[in-house]
Order: sequence, then structure tokens, then C-alpha cells
Amino acid sequence: MAKWLKHLKTVHHHRSLVRKHCFQVGLYWQGLTHDLSKYAPVEFIPSAKYYQGDRSPNEMERAVKGYSSAWLHHKGRNKHHLEYWIDYSTTGDHGLAGMEMPIKYVVEMFCDRMAASKTYRGTDYRDSDPYAYYLHSRDHYLIHPKTRALLEDLLERLRDQGEVETFAYIRREVLHKN
Repeated sequence: MAKWLKHLKTVHHHRSLVRKHCFQVGLYWQGLTHDLSKYAPVEFIPSAKYYQGDRSPNEMERAVKGYSSAWLHHKGRNKHHLEYWIDYSTTGDHGLAGMEMPIKYVVEMFCDRMAASKTYRGTDYRDSDPYAYYLHSRDHYLIHPKTRALLEDLLERLRDQGEVETFAYIRREVLHKN
């Protein structure tokens, strides 16, 4: 099968999982519109070219070119990525800082991380995988403290209590109170 077709199948699979998870917590619009920019030529072409099947093609494009053109486009158009919310701080030295994300996008980010782990881990997926993957990069994230706390709480709940209980908590406590 051609790499572009394998990549397309991976994107469809990932989006269907995010859609399912978003619907389970009541985020219907996010579920329907999640990652639509992946079909734009600026993202799809390099992602198909650098497709490997077991990890994001952005990693390979970055290794080859020193940057990922697909990722630079993607993160600037999808509010469920913490990188979308990086701006200059209004305090201190006015350096770059993570802005607080609206809760619905933090929940979509959680669903996205879970779906990505399921997509790339396949039958080896465990509810602890999204948290373990998060830990690999946590120290270099520019993320608002409240956003970090909510994301970590959701990932830890998933790890410790499972998917069903975490989705119920999100519906009952996180989104309902918002």
C-alpha cells in the first residue's frame, strides 16, 4: 500500500477515535472538526512523505529537515494544542509563556493524546500510555499552570481509574461546572 494511503488511513483512524472520545464527553463540535487541517496539502504531503506508521511523521520530517512544516502549520490552526496558546508574557521579562487554555480545548487535547496513544500503540495500548508519553516532554512545555494541572489530572485519572470513570468525571465535574 502506498505511504500516502497508509497515512490517510492513520489520520482517519485517529480522527475517528478523537471524535468518539469527544462525543463521549459532550464535545460534539470538537469531535467533528478535530484535525481537519491534516487534509490540507501543506500538512498532508509532507506527512505522507515522512509516514512510518508507528509515530508521528512530524518527528521524521523534523529529523530530516530540522523542522516540520506540517507541524508548524498544524499547531497554528488547532486550538487543542498547547503550542497554539504560546504568546509573550504580559509580566516579568515578557518572554514566551503558555496562556491559559479554555477548558473545552484542554479536554480535546486529552482526547487527542489518548487517541494518538491508541493509534500508535495498537493492541499494546494501556490507559497509562498517554501519561507516560506526556512525561517524556513535560519538562520543556510552555504551558499555563492551570492548563498543566487540568491536563495532568485527567491523564493521571485515566491511568489510575480508566477511561469510563475519567469520561464520567469530565462530563460531571470538568465540563458541567464550566
